[in-house]
Amino acid sequence: MTPEEMDVVRPRLEAFAAEMLGSLKRRDQRAKGELYMRGLMLDGKRKSMQPMAERLGVDHQQLQQFVSSSTWDYAEVRRRVARWAAAHIAPEAYAIDDVGFPKDGYDSPGVARMYCGALGKRGNCQIGVSVNLVSDRASAAVDWRLFLPESWDDAKNSGDALLAEAIRRRRTRAGIPDQVRHRERWRLALDMLDEAREEWELPGLPVVADAGYGDATGFREGLTERGLAYAVAVKGSTTCYPGDAFPERPPYSGTGRPPGPAYPQPHTTLRALALATGRGAARTVTWRHGTKTTKNNPRAAMRSQFLALRVRPANRTIRRATDGSLPECWLLAEWPPDSAEPTDYWLSTLPADTPLRELVRIAKIRWRVEHDYRELKDGLGLDHFEGRSYLGWHRHVTLVSLAQAFCTLLRINPKAPAPA
Repeated sequence: MTPEEMDVVRPRLEAFAAEMLGSLKRRDQRAKGELYMRGLMLDGKRKSMQPMAERLGVDHQQLQQFVSSSTWDYAEVRRRVARWAAAHIAPEAYAIDDVGFPKDGYDSPGVARMYCGALGKRGNCQIGVSVNLVSDRASAAVDWRLFLPESWDDAKNSGDALLAEAIRRRRTRAGIPDQVRHRERWRLALDMLDEAREEWELPGLPVVADAGYGDATGFREGLTERGLAYAVAVKGSTTCYPGDAFPERPPYSGTGRPPGPAYPQPHTTLRALALATGRGAARTVTWRHGTKTTKNNPRAAMRSQFLALRVRPANRTIRRATDGSLPECWLLAEWPPDSAEPTDYWLSTLPADTPLRELVRIAKIRWRVEHDYRELKDGLGLDHFEGRSYLGWHRHVTLVSLAQAFCTLLRINPKAPAPA
């Protein structure tokens, strides 16, 4: 926003920042937190510290010291943002997502050659994993973890003493705590969901995620163990049995160990099962209305055809019941009218009596996070942080999330005073 627009909303920003940063013990820290938020929201192509300080008319070392070396707990700020979002945006799901931060050098924590969505290819980048509270009208990135590849974990490279020592030196320079180790992204997501629900006392909402998480059986089972329903994208090659398939116990020959129950037919795939069911079983669903109207679609209806079947995902690691049966869930497949086969697949543990439109709406609700990520990155400088410390990265993304929450407040309640 322009300096003139900032002058209009600044009293509300100061009140909002005072609430969200209220855990910071020192007044000057709270003031610098609000200053940093202003720098993120003011117009300007780059939101790194030097250009932000120039726009704010302050010494950039103030911002540098606040983010990199000052003593304040970003986890408590996140908790306050999460509790605010739970109360104000009426979230309907937790959305798991990750984002790439392109980097030129190799000294920033977690940097490695990985696939980076911002680049559209493999490149030198960091990967941040986020948990977002989401509804159709708004989202809030409430928790973050920086993904550390194995190349940043000396314990994973202990067989090479020289390499392990080099990794330890690099970790020390970046200020990575010793207990922070390589963990798969889906495990980081489960860690954050545990923090949100157990420590922050947020509600048990369904979880949505793309196939990068949905294809991980351990992630889906981890959600079920936590009592969280999900609607996660998966590949069509995921193996399964039809929902009405049940294991049978083969006859015992009288010698050796009695055979356990097993499914009499070989498993199939989600794609094959959808194709066998046929397009005739698909139904047209409108799950929301967008903004791009056309002559043939004056209400900008988001509409497609979907197939919903009960299935039993199958692989060796999925836990079975005592009778040998695999757990049952929904297969949701999007089958557009102009497509020869389904284009997208989801597995969902929403209740068996969930209406098709609701099943589709929850599975598709990730659109809001993808939309709001553009604001986080392009408008608020999520990936503009140039520091090389683990602590600084986490504080920067926390303050960007806080700035986005304030922008959301202005959108959903543009005239009311900010909470004090």
